[in-house]
Amino acid sequence: MPAHLASLEHAGHLSDALGLALGLADVLIAQGRLRGAMGTYGRGLKVAAGQAPLVLRGTADMHVGMSELLCERNDLGAALQHLATSTELGEHAGLPQNAYRSRVALARMRQAQGDLASAEDLLDEAERVYTGDYSPDVRPIAALRARVHLAQGKVGDALAWAHERHLSPTDALSYVHEFEHITLARALLARDAAARADGPRYEATRLLERLLAAAKEGQRTGRVIEIMVLLALAHQARADVPAALASLEPALTLAEPEGYVRVFLDEGLPMTTLLRAAAQHGPARDYARHLLASDSSTAPNTQVQRGLVEPLSERELQVLRLLRTDLSGPDIARELFVSLNTMRTHTKNIYVKLGVNNRRAAVSRAEELDL
Repeated sequence: MPAHLASLEHAGHLSDALGLALGLADVLIAQGRLRGAMGTYGRGLKVAAGQAPLVLRGTADMHVGMSELLCERNDLGAALQHLATSTELGEHAGLPQNAYRSRVALARMRQAQGDLASAEDLLDEAERVYTGDYSPDVRPIAALRARVHLAQGKVGDALAWAHERHLSPTDALSYVHEFEHITLARALLARDAAARADGPRYEATRLLERLLAAAKEGQRTGRVIEIMVLLALAHQARADVPAALASLEPALTLAEPEGYVRVFLDEGLPMTTLLRAAAQHGPARDYARHLLASDSSTAPNTQVQRGLVEPLSERELQVLRLLRTDLSGPDIARELFVSLNTMRTHTKNIYVKLGVNNRRAAVSRAEELDL
């Protein structure tokens, strides 16, 4: 534990210690040291628990930080529990950016669950409650929203964002804008895939190679892993599987000790294909197999869902399971931490996909399909 943090605790400045711990955890995450960051949050929560029934300012932020790490490790249930605890503690238990960070964290979970509409709504809310501080905004809401748009197939919207930000593949690189430039590379790769053209892909590859060099020099291992994942996908798109694996395998090697999962699984079927190749041989085959086993898209009900015109998203499956209970619509919305309108939209989508028009019929059809 850093001496400054220990001295603050010893002097009794516990809320200040929690604030410093948050900053330290952010640095550790940038360095790719998820275990260290989790230990920092865990110590902060232990300090806070020792002051009960007094609630230290910053405790809610500890829970949000822990939820983000658990989400990356694909433990979405535990991540959601930490966010729920943060909400229950109330605004007085959080620092000024807590309202913003908690919504961004929940949006990240919704995206991991395939609920992109809710993710976008939460980012809109986060933008409205954003409060700047002494730290640079290295993950701007607009860039996060562009990533959601790419996941939705809205490549044009993502490219429009890049144009508005005056981002270019030949820009000078800096840590402050690194997240935006990685997002730009994602948009260029998506444009290439949509247009079946090579130009943007080569632009993206050159940009990613420059970003990789900068991230390595800055010892930002978390970004190194993400960039190598994208380079692997770029090579795969050119049908160069050996080059793709040459980028993917070092990323897997770096990721395994810290438990990175979502950075791979969020890339969908193209990454699943590469992971299957990596699982056959090579130094990272064991971790590739672990990631494949963690991928809900390869679960048994995915095979059943292929019989549907359009498969249900992970969020729709969660709503469907709750439709089997005695919970009312508002109760289900509260259980899932979504608005009633969002829950109704999910329910409508479920009815359409299952070919039914009421709750009882949806449950019956789901049982037939073993969902």
